Amino acid sequence: MPSDVTETSEGVDEAENVRYEETEEDDNVSPTDLSEMLKEGTKESHDRAENTQFVKDFLKGRIKKELFKLATVALYYTYSALEEEMDCNKDHPAFAPLYFPLELHRKEALAKDMEYFYGENWKEKIQCSEATRSYVDRIHHVGQYEPELLVAHAYTRYMGDLSGGQVLKKVAQRALKLPSTGEGIQFYVFDNISNAQQFKQFYRARINALDLDKKAKERIVEEANKAFEFNMQVFDELDKIGALLTEEAQDGGLPVHDGKGDLRKCPYYATKLGKGDSGCPYHVAMAMLKQPTIQFVLAACIALAAGVAAWYVM
Repeated sequence: MPSDVTETSEGVDEAENVRYEETEEDDNVSPTDLSEMLKEGTKESHDRAENTQFVKDFLKGRIKKELFKLATVALYYTYSALEEEMDCNKDHPAFAPLYFPLELHRKEALAKDMEYFYGENWKEKIQCSEATRSYVDRIHHVGQYEPELLVAHAYTRYMGDLSGGQVLKKVAQRALKLPSTGEGIQFYVFDNISNAQQFKQFYRARINALDLDKKAKERIVEEANKAFEFNMQVFDELDKIGALLTEEAQDGGLPVHDGKGDLRKCPYYATKLGKGDSGCPYHVAMAMLKQPTIQFVLAACIALAAGVAAWYVM
């Protein structure tokens, strides 16, 4: 399934791919290299992201299928925005050396995952959450006004996908009992990268070769920390949604809402509410119980049941 690493991306010639194949880990990195500045400058943010409740639960295999589906939806919107802006800036000197659509782009893989989880009409069944929208808006702003900062978002996402993302792939496949053939986790499959470690080293070398001054590098590190913050906001949002799910939803159905929290923030019911459908069984039942007629009938039924029970005991 993985193709040979010598396949080329748009704008990358064969000689450059040979250098990718031969790239080895360089122990002589400088603290002023952008890749090192990013690694050191985002350590705290990286640790915080890894210690969010959502990620900790995920790594332990405690992930509900509905939450995994929503996380995949968030990724779809995020990568759609990121790769749109990368395409628009593929010739920008501050980003062009990092443009590898064949090897890295995830939108098509995520579309396959969407179809697996939501069916052929998946685009009509998903929506961008509030936290994801903030992330997406920032990516579009950067792409349009500060394209050099796209380096931060590309580094944060793709390097993570090629590293810890591969661990999450195995956890998700096992915990959610997903098919061994890869359906539902195509996002984590990089068909055109046969050696992730080599590619990461090659990508870092490309980052270090960017013609940027110290101030620009510092701004990129700052933006990378913002990217981590946006991801943590998405994780926090997923945690809150998870608290609304009292049990795993049945295939093709909605999860049960227990009446706690703000229903409008639950993506499962938001679409139905927007169409004028109350949707949530809990709230429908509570609304009915407030009707005087229903209360009278219910009271009569209880009284009758109590009379029958008393007669039976006598």
